[in-house]
Amino acid sequence: MVAAGAVRVRGDGAAQVRAGAERRERGRARQRSWTRTRPYTRPTVDLPLPLADPALARALAAALDVEGKILRALEALGPIADRDVLLLDAGTGRRAADLAGLGGRVRPLPGVDVHGEPLASADVVIAFWTWLGLGRAAEGATLTGLSRPLRPGGRLLLVEDYGRDDTTHLYADADREARLADASDRRGAMLAAGFKVRVLHCWWTFADIDAVAATLATLFPATGAAFSAGLRRPRISHKVAVYHRSVD
Repeated sequence: MVAAGAVRVRGDGAAQVRAGAERRERGRARQRSWTRTRPYTRPTVDLPLPLADPALARALAAALDVEGKILRALEALGPIADRDVLLLDAGTGRRAADLAGLGGRVRPLPGVDVHGEPLASADVVIAFWTWLGLGRAAEGATLTGLSRPLRPGGRLLLVEDYGRDDTTHLYADADREARLADASDRRGAMLAAGFKVRVLHCWWTFADIDAVAATLATLFPATGAAFSAGLRRPRISHKVAVYHRSVD
């Protein structure tokens, strides 16, 4: 007898269930290991903007994409689970822990120079908010080399801001806005290099309006207070672009 509502699993199905459970547990173990052994020594590298204050970096990290859209997109576009993942500009360990939680075997690299990495040593290469921060002169040269460590069929995933959102108004930086628009233009460097782009409609979500106002006033002294005065909910829109490309 099988109780009502029970799931009947036979043959290979049972093995798949066990394999899935084991994979999730390995991911949780890797995530615990990263969190325990790699403290946040540079709490700025893996956030959308550079922050010197560790407390402010933690506040932004806690507000950023609480829905988990970025990680779900990376898993969908990678995937990450049971793959060898090279994380560029790894910095704090925060993103390494996130990716390990998805089941990836994460190898962090402090910067973006992959020429010292073994050929065909990774299934996925990922960078968070790194490429557009290199400057126009370095962007093209860096893009051409990022695929070097990937195995055939490997995936290159670059997470960047997309623009056209609330954060764009807060930055009030015309050059930054133009670079974001160029990156997603079909004639721009990214799409011309064979990347496709998936746009995620994310949020910075805070506990209340006062928390938003305090954080934005500190992050964006020139624009934060005025922007916060018009808010009616404790969150601001943040569109994230995941540029993705396969390697033959």
